[in-house]
Formats: sequence, C-alpha cells, structure tokens
Amino acid sequence: MRRRTGLAMAGAAALAWGEWLNWRWSRTLVRNGEGPAEAVVVLGFRNPQARANVINRWRVRAGIRSIATGSAHGTRVIFSGGATNGGASEARVMADYAKSVLGFDGTVLLEEQSATTWENITNVIPLLEDADHIKIASQPAHALKARAYLRRQRPDLAEKLVRADDYRPGEWVVVKPLFAVYGLWALRGLDLKADERKISP
Repeated sequence: MRRRTGLAMAGAAALAWGEWLNWRWSRTLVRNGEGPAEAVVVLGFRNPQARANVINRWRVRAGIRSIATGSAHGTRVIFSGGATNGGASEARVMADYAKSVLGFDGTVLLEEQSATTWENITNVIPLLEDADHIKIASQPAHALKARAYLRRQRPDLAEKLVRADDYRPGEWVVVKPLFAVYGLWALRGLDLKADERKISP
C-alpha cells in the first residue's frame, strides 16, 4: 500500500513538474506587443509521410489558435520546415492541414528550406520585418529555443515577440514530463537569464 502511495505521489509530482516547466517556458523571452500586423510562425517537425503527423497537427492547431481575436485576416501564418526524405516540405504539409482540415482561410506563407531550428529562424526573418508582434508556435521548450535564436540573430525583431497559445493546462499532460526532460536537454547551453535581462521593459 505504501509503495503504491509512493508511486502515485511520484507520478503526481512528475506531472506537476512537467506542467510547471512548460508553463514557464511559454512565458519566457516574450513581452506585450501592440499593433495590427501580426505574424505567427509555426515550426515544423520531421514528417516523412504525405499527411501531417500528430506533432505537426498539434503545432498547426496551436498556431491557428494563437491568432489574436478578430485578426484572422490581418495575420500572416508562416509555416516553416523543409522536406524530409525528398517528400513534401514540413511547411507545405502543415499548410495543407490548416486549410483542408481546420478550414483556415487566412494569409499563409511557406518557408520550405529549413532543416534546423536555427535555419527556421534565419529563413523566416525576411517575412517578419514589418510585423508589429511575432508569435512562435511549437512545444514550449522548442518555441523558447527559437525565440532565443531570434534574439541572437535579430534582437530588434525579438523585441516584438509575444506569447503564442502553445501552452494550456492539462493538454498533453501525460507526456509533458517527457517534453520537460527533452526541453532541458534542448535548451542546454543557452543563457536564457541573460536574454531575459536584455528585454526592454
């Protein structure tokens, strides 16, 4: 009985830890943005098949729900990701899902050359130049890594970063501890505290 209680408590602690880390990451390196020109960048995940896989489907949904209320037609949604194994690009697969399944009919732009997160940011920068605020949608740790990369490549554009709707309590709750472990590994070596100090008040 004690062993079961201990396992249950450990499981609950792991779930709470995963929730907290993902919540914190979703709110790091962002500020409050203003202005009508909104850009939402959706980062792709490896997708060798012709249809969007479960990760890319979720990222597209997170990107679409990140659009500010009443701004669907004033927002550009940028899908970023190159081809896997010579098939369709991650960007195109995600855009097809957004249009054909989710019924999104707003402005869509494709960035189809990137193979890494650093390249995602490098290649979408020309599409962000005139945006008033920028949202990056992915799993929270991955989106944070991309925001940190934008701060390194273009700190002026990083000042326009605002929070995407890529964290919701209880969503992916069982796997959030795994996302948290992966996130800690993926974010290693990034001085996020120094980046936070650089954000204008």
